[in-house]
Amino acid sequence: MKTVLRITLFLIVFILIMGGTGAIGFIHTMNSGMSLYDKTPPSLADVQTPPYDISKPTVAVLLANEVTEVFDFLVPYEMFAMTEAYNVYGVAPDRKIKSLTGGLDVIPHYSFSEMDTMLGKSPDIIVIPFMPILNDTKYAPVREWIQKHSNNHTILLSICNGAENLADTGLLKSKSATTHWGDINRLIKKYPDIQWIKDQRYVPQGNIISSAGLTSGIDATLYVISQQLGDAAAKKIAENMNYPSYNYVIDPNVKPFNAGISDITYVLNNAFQWNKPKAGVLLYNGADELDLSAAFDTYGASGTTRTLTVSSKNEPIVTKHGLNLVARYQTQNVSNLSKMIVVGSDAETKAAEDIKQWNNSGNSAELLFLHRDMSERFAMDPAFEDLAKQEDVQTAKFAAKRLEYRATDHLKLEGKPFSLEAFGIPVLLSMLAVIFALFIDRRLFGRKKQG
Repeated sequence: MKTVLRITLFLIVFILIMGGTGAIGFIHTMNSGMSLYDKTPPSLADVQTPPYDISKPTVAVLLANEVTEVFDFLVPYEMFAMTEAYNVYGVAPDRKIKSLTGGLDVIPHYSFSEMDTMLGKSPDIIVIPFMPILNDTKYAPVREWIQKHSNNHTILLSICNGAENLADTGLLKSKSATTHWGDINRLIKKYPDIQWIKDQRYVPQGNIISSAGLTSGIDATLYVISQQLGDAAAKKIAENMNYPSYNYVIDPNVKPFNAGISDITYVLNNAFQWNKPKAGVLLYNGADELDLSAAFDTYGASGTTRTLTVSSKNEPIVTKHGLNLVARYQTQNVSNLSKMIVVGSDAETKAAEDIKQWNNSGNSAELLFLHRDMSERFAMDPAFEDLAKQEDVQTAKFAAKRLEYRATDHLKLEGKPFSLEAFGIPVLLSMLAVIFALFIDRRLFGRKKQG
């Protein structure tokens, strides 16, 4: 009986110290990645909206009231806009500033009611990014608007775990769908009336197309473009993006990713890497949406880095394809950055004044021109490579896996093999748990000395 009590004691102490500490770290990391805009907003009186051309089909890319996945929103938005064949808008329940994962904030072009009034009909395409349902009351308008426009004339395109948002509407019942490899088993249990497909990058079902994780959304978007504008138009978009995997647009079948022992790096980074560097991301007029996503969905989503948006002035920033962004910090009031990330192969020209102001600000954080001399490469590639140098190779490899990015053979990942901090702290905590358990064991079960 004493042996059982001792084993129970050691397990309780270990769980309390290791599990409790890790849970606190993990929750803190997750919350910081899903933080909402909490600043006094700049004047939004002169915010511009891309013009509406009645002769073009309209694409509505959704934003939730709380948070929306940054890649899922930015990249399909840019791709449809690149064709110049669509009206493309960011649309939300209202016109208030909406937050993307990693701390990037967007001003919607239209509210749901405004878009309905302008079009007088359903949009031709609705893009559904992953929008965590954190508060059902706040989320409900998104669900209702999707359901309202679920006619056969509107294409519903879910990106990554946006399939969960689509399943939540009931529109996937008795249909096939796919989603991120890390979520699919959970959704199989939650929505058993849907046939979940693990080995395809995207799954077309009539007017509904679902994509697997993140970069699989590129394939699904290119598929929609190819169906509507032709294969040549889709290939042109892929070439302009330097996207290396157009073959998946033609044949979406793949060997599915599964959770593995190496994925523990991600968990440990989130739970036990407490000294997370703060990296600024410079927002400037004309910044490319995919390039921005490369920063936020690589560094910020790796569990290693806090990303902060910085601009030279407290006013909306307009991206290459007409999105209105708001930075949470300005050059003069941000400090303690480990580096300032500047995205875009032409950033040193487009952002020359912003860079000059940063250099004159006295801030010591180095400028990292993420895409310098990288104009012929896919935007995510240099981010993976820099993440390996900043953190470790295993973290960069999982970042690519999390993004379901399969063209990794050409990546030059150089750095430590794994995170000493993320693995070392659990070892130290385990030792502390053993020492503490031994101390309690001696106090409770130690033999009394004979007189």
